[in-house]
Amino acid sequence: MIALAVEDLRKNFGGVAAVGGISLEIEVGERRVLLGPNGAGKTTLFHSIAGHVLPSSGRISLLGHDITRLRPDRRARLGLARTFQITNLFPQLTVLDSVLLALGGMKARRLRLVRPMSSYRAMYDEADRLLDQWGLTGTARRVVRNLSYGEQRQLELVLALAGAPRVLLLDEPTAGLSPAETSRVVAMVQQLPRDMTIVMIEHDMDVAFELADRIAVMHQGRLIAEGDEAAIRANRQVTEIYLGAE
Repeated sequence: MIALAVEDLRKNFGGVAAVGGISLEIEVGERRVLLGPNGAGKTTLFHSIAGHVLPSSGRISLLGHDITRLRPDRRARLGLARTFQITNLFPQLTVLDSVLLALGGMKARRLRLVRPMSSYRAMYDEADRLLDQWGLTGTARRVVRNLSYGEQRQLELVLALAGAPRVLLLDEPTAGLSPAETSRVVAMVQQLPRDMTIVMIEHDMDVAFELADRIAVMHQGRLIAEGDEAAIRANRQVTEIYLGAE
């Protein structure tokens, strides 16, 4: 079954074609990594899939639903979640409050401001479970702005997982991390259930090859190669454009 389909997607900003006719089919449970140099159009493609940018033309399908013109919250209700290239958190909240807020956005349990937070016992239990599962229990009472950058990246991933998404978009989850922090984030992704589809932008080739079932390489808004690790390593155009000609 196809989890995410992108058909001839184009996005123009004035006379600039940021995405120029991308087509992708990603199966349920697949780990697909997007590679490409800066300016290749990867993040614009992510913004279009998530609904933060409307495409100029083309079609996007999520689990059989046409989401091309849906608002981001409607896409989230259908099972799509994402993280951002630049950490997007509420710095003044505690880690626990951040997770509670993410859980409160779920359809069946939206927060009602007239009720005290203490009445949401099940949500607290679920927040505690998530933090324990991903090794962040010790940070629960800390204010987000006081976390290390690596801890903030881990927290953003936990918030994306709070809604139990079926398709998860990760925009450079290891960017700016130390080797130890990168290893922790890679381990988190590897532990995600195999029925969850993951599409990830990544610049670190080692991380990409470690996590990906298939890799798609973009350059100047276009898809120039697709395949497994061996196919991408053997592709001369990828070597010259992405890795640099020797």
